[in-house]
Amino acid sequence: MRESTIEAHLVKRVKELGGEVRKVQWVGRKSAPDRVVMLPEIIERVRQDGPWGTRYVDKLARPSALYWVELKAPGQGPRPSQVREHERMRAMGQRVVVIDSIEGVEGLLA
Repeated sequence: MRESTIEAHLVKRVKELGGEVRKVQWVGRKSAPDRVVMLPEIIERVRQDGPWGTRYVDKLARPSALYWVELKAPGQGPRPSQVREHERMRAMGQRVVVIDSIEGVEGLLA
């Protein structure tokens, strides 16, 4: 399987969830993740039956999220320079993930 196949699946699934994927080009910075995944907040309407009748309550099912994503072909890991850059970003509180499979995409979006 090629990296482009995994990327196409990521884009398709994120759009199905109402999110957006952006390809990022870094000026003057090598080894940083090349995609940003933005997922919207999801609110569920929950029915509650009580002694005074039925009411509906809005409940946060999933908060909005932003992930920096590095896609790789199956079995390929990030280069050492990418690992260092990902660690720098994580130290700043960023969510950085490396995905090399369709299952990895599904795991991120679960």
